[in-house]
Amino acid sequence: MTRRNGTEGEAKMAINEKIEEQLTTSGDARVAPAWRGRFPYNEIISLLDVNRPFNLAESTSQDLTLGELLDLAGLENMRRLKLGYGKSAGSTELREEIAKASKVPVDHVITTQGTALGLFLLAFEACRPGDEAVLMTPCFPPSRDCLVGAGVDVREIKLSFESNYQLDLEQIAAALSAKTRLVSLASPQNPSGVQTPRSAVEKLLDLMELRCPEAILFIDETYREATYGSGPSVDSFAGLHPRIVTGASVSKALGAPGLRTGWLTVADADLRARLVVAKMNMVISGSVLDEALAAALLRQREGVLAPRRRLLSRGLEQLAAWCALEHKRIEWVRPDAGALCCLRLRPDVFNDAAVSSFWNLLPRHDLQLASGAWFGESERVFRLGFGYPPPERLEPALSALSSAMDEASAGGTAR
Repeated sequence: MTRRNGTEGEAKMAINEKIEEQLTTSGDARVAPAWRGRFPYNEIISLLDVNRPFNLAESTSQDLTLGELLDLAGLENMRRLKLGYGKSAGSTELREEIAKASKVPVDHVITTQGTALGLFLLAFEACRPGDEAVLMTPCFPPSRDCLVGAGVDVREIKLSFESNYQLDLEQIAAALSAKTRLVSLASPQNPSGVQTPRSAVEKLLDLMELRCPEAILFIDETYREATYGSGPSVDSFAGLHPRIVTGASVSKALGAPGLRTGWLTVADADLRARLVVAKMNMVISGSVLDEALAAALLRQREGVLAPRRRLLSRGLEQLAAWCALEHKRIEWVRPDAGALCCLRLRPDVFNDAAVSSFWNLLPRHDLQLASGAWFGESERVFRLGFGYPPPERLEPALSALSSAMDEASAGGTAR
């Protein structure tokens, strides 16, 4: 999720106004009523409004500029693009590029406004109120919240830091039932960057065949191509099995979340038709401008990805060196892909009060991190984005993080 450029003061003012709106007065007591939104409130929304100098909260690589995009081949005739309605399934040109990379037929592809709209469409069309969904957590908050908003009963499978966030097939098997209509996971995961092995997915499919034969398996592959150095990305799970639906976008590996362009790959023709009709009723179609730019970006993906992968590799090694120096105070799970990973404050150094102090101290050190609580983890865990800051800013940002830990472990409190 990428934030707008805005001052922290403006963001705090907006948050305070929101709190004021929610407060009710009863005598001398001021009580915040229960949240009344259809979707659960999650503080991850703050990333859209706050951008501190040492922003380690972002999960994307560095933002692609419009100039870099317009310099790509294939955009010479963009001035003649007609800004009419697009197709509900998405532009043919864009779907062809997605199908080629995913190794599926072009008619299996539906474009969406980021992966986020794909999550929303699946929650409302693959499930009905009272159906059950089995969700691997920690996860990107809308993966859970779209299901809650759709009235689906969510059974969370809490993957553990200690097991490097690998699937627990026994726990999943116990959660599956005849009422399960959707099983949802991400590979690489958000917030950890950990990939799920193909062998584990195949075993999961076998379990689903036995326990919930009507369910689909959704795999969010948003970070799949954000690999390190010259190493290839793993193949997409699209096309592995008719039960699998995948989602991805140009937001993370390619650094273009502002294009708001993502996609689903759906083998089942009936589900695909229902999703297209659902999309038409929600947004009619995608932006023809965004989809034309995204198609050009995907045609040139390797040339765009290569320098980004080198930067991610450099950032990961900087982070690994810092984690080695700080191993007495933090633990981490080294990611398989993506510009993000999970770190944990050691309980023998940071008691609960020190953890709370740590979060309160971050603004004083111009730091921004993503709390594990946003994703269904403990506040002792945080997501750190090492690909968004320029290389020359990552090292001082990590030094500032060390200073914040110094102060928190010493009992410091925020001013």
